[in-house]
Amino acid sequence: MIIYFSMSLCLLQTRSLLSVFEEDAGTLTDYTNQLLQSMQRVYGAQSEMGLATEQLSSQLLEYEKQLNTLHSELASQMADRMIFPMIQFREKDLTEISTLREVFGIASDEHEAAMVKYSRLPKKKENEKVKAELVGEVAYSRRKQHQASMQYYCALNALQYRKRVAMLEPMLGYTQAQIHFYKKGMDLVSKKMDSFLVSVSSMTQSIQAQLDSEAEAMRLTQRELLSMEDTVYMPDRDPVPVNRTLIQKAGYLNIRNKTGLVTTTWDRLYFFTQGGNLMCQPRGAVAGGMVLDLDNSSVMAVECEDRRYCFQITSPSGKTSMILQAESKKEYEEWICTLNNISRQIYLTDNPEAVAIRLNQTAIQAVTPITSFERRGEGSPNPDRLASHAEETPCGVPSSSSAPEAEDLIVPGTPIQFDIMLPASEFQDQNRVGGRRTNPFGETDDDCSPESDDSLLQQVFAVRFLGSMAVRSGQTQEVIYEAMRQVLAARAIHNIFRTTESHLMVTSSCLRLIDPRTQVTRISFQLQEVTQFAAHQENGRLMGFVVEGRDWSEGTEEGEPSFSAFVFESNTEGEKICYTISLGKDIIEAKKDPEALAQLMKNMPLTNDGKFLLLDSETGDTANGGAPDEEESEA
Repeated sequence: MIIYFSMSLCLLQTRSLLSVFEEDAGTLTDYTNQLLQSMQRVYGAQSEMGLATEQLSSQLLEYEKQLNTLHSELASQMADRMIFPMIQFREKDLTEISTLREVFGIASDEHEAAMVKYSRLPKKKENEKVKAELVGEVAYSRRKQHQASMQYYCALNALQYRKRVAMLEPMLGYTQAQIHFYKKGMDLVSKKMDSFLVSVSSMTQSIQAQLDSEAEAMRLTQRELLSMEDTVYMPDRDPVPVNRTLIQKAGYLNIRNKTGLVTTTWDRLYFFTQGGNLMCQPRGAVAGGMVLDLDNSSVMAVECEDRRYCFQITSPSGKTSMILQAESKKEYEEWICTLNNISRQIYLTDNPEAVAIRLNQTAIQAVTPITSFERRGEGSPNPDRLASHAEETPCGVPSSSSAPEAEDLIVPGTPIQFDIMLPASEFQDQNRVGGRRTNPFGETDDDCSPESDDSLLQQVFAVRFLGSMAVRSGQTQEVIYEAMRQVLAARAIHNIFRTTESHLMVTSSCLRLIDPRTQVTRISFQLQEVTQFAAHQENGRLMGFVVEGRDWSEGTEEGEPSFSAFVFESNTEGEKICYTISLGKDIIEAKKDPEALAQLMKNMPLTNDGKFLLLDSETGDTANGGAPDEEESEA
C-alpha cells in the first residue's frame, strides 16, 4: 500500500513540478531576451566608445596605438565573453526546451486519442482483432509519450543547472573584460578580487559537474525504462493485486457529461482525493479544484452506455451524482474501495491506514463461512461464554445481564440474499421467510393488493435493497445492526456494488416493495409480521426491519417461528421510514378502539382521499405508486 501510495503521490508531484518548471522556463526565456538586449546595448556603447577613442587618439598621436588597442580588446572580450555565451544559451538551450515541449504535446495528444478509442471498446461484442490493434496502439502511444516526456523532463532538469551557468558566464566575462581594461592603469585591483573571481569560476565548474552527473543518471534511467517490454504499457495488465485499504488515490478517469436531453460526452481528466473531497485537475491548471464531498456518500458499480468499469458516486442527499469510468479492472475496484473508505471518514482517525486494514479484515471475517455454530464456539477466545449464556435463571428466563453477541443474534455462516426475485420464481423462499404467497389462480386471502387497499396510511419511499438473511431473534434492534454490518461487509468483500432502486410502500396494513418500472409487487409483508425496525445509528440512510414467519420444515401443524432481517438504503433519512412504520402500527392498534382512531385522525393532516399525508413523495409521484422521475446532476 505504501509503495502504491508513493507512486500516486509521485505522479501528483510530477504534474505539479512540470507546471512549475514550464512556467520557470517561460519566465527565463523572457528574462534572457531582455538581458541580451541590455548586453547588446552595452556592447554597442563600448563599440561606440572605441570609435570615439580612435577619433580622440588622432588628436593625441603619442597615445593612438595604446588607447585604440585597449578599447578594441575590451570590445572583443565583451563580444566573446558576454554576448556570445548568452546568444548560445538562447539559441541552444531555450530553443531545445520549446521544441521538446511541442514534441511532448504531440505525443500526449496521440496518447489521449488512443485512450479515447480504447475506452470506447465494448464489452458485450468484443472483436479480438480490433481489441489487439487498440491495445497495440495504446502501448505504442504510451511508449512514445514516455520517451518524449523523459527527454522533456531531462531538458527541464538540465535547464535548472544551465540557467545558473548561463547567467554567471556573461557577467563573469563582462567583469573580467572590465578588470583587464582597467588593470593596466589601476592598482586598486587586489588579490581579494582575484580570489573572488577564482571562487566564482570554481562554483561554475562544480555546477557543470553536477549537471554532467545528473544527465548521466537520467540517461541510465532512460535506457532501463526503454528496455522494458510493451506489456508494461498495456492497459489492464497490472500484475499488482487490488489494494482495498487505500484512503487516498489519484489517476485519470473518464467522466460523463450531459450535452443535451439524451446525448452525453466523456472527458478524460485527472482526479485525486484530498481529505474527504474528490478533486479534479483540468489540463493546463496548476492546482486542482473540489468536485464532490465524499463524506457519507455512496459509491456503486453501474452499467453505462456499454462501457466497462463504470461506477457512480451519489451525495448523501441523493441530489448530486456523477458517473466515472476507470481504465482497468484493478483501477475500477481500487477507486470504489478507496471512495467507500473515505465515505466512512476513516481519514479523520489517528491512524487511518491501520483502521482501513482492520475494517477490511473484519469484513473478511464477517463473511467467512463456518460449518457449524459449535465450531465457532470452539475457536472463540472465550468458549465458556456460549454455555454460560445458555444457562437460565431459576424462573426459566434466560439471563440478560450482558449484551448479546453476534453469534447469539445470527448463526455464523448464514447465507445472504442480495436481490429479491419476482414472486413466481421465489414462491417457496418468500413463503418460508414471511413474504406473501402468490395465488396462481389470482385469488387473495387479504386486502394487501393495490386495488383493494383502503388503508388510512399510504406512503412511498425510494429505496435500494441491500440484502436479507435469517436471524435468530426478532425482539431486539441489535439484530438489525448486526445484519447491516454483515450485509455491507459481504458486499464489500465480494465486490457487489450494484443495487436496484425500488419503491417501498408503507400502509396501515402491509409493506410492499414495488418495481418502479413495471409496478409489480416484488414482495410484501403484513405489518403485524414486522417485529422490529430501526435506522443505522451512524449512517442515517440505512434502515432495516425484522419479519416473523413460519417454518413448516419440522412437520408441526402451526410451524415453528422464524425471523428474517431485510436491509435497505434510502435516498433520505431512514428514521422517516421507521416513523411511518411506527405510525402504521399505531393505526392498527387504534382501529381496535374507534375513539382512539378518531383522535389519531384528528391530530394528523389528511389528503383529499382521506389518507394520512406524512411527507413529500420522494419518487416525484403521488402515493399511488407512479414511476419515479429520474433526476441526475452531472459534475
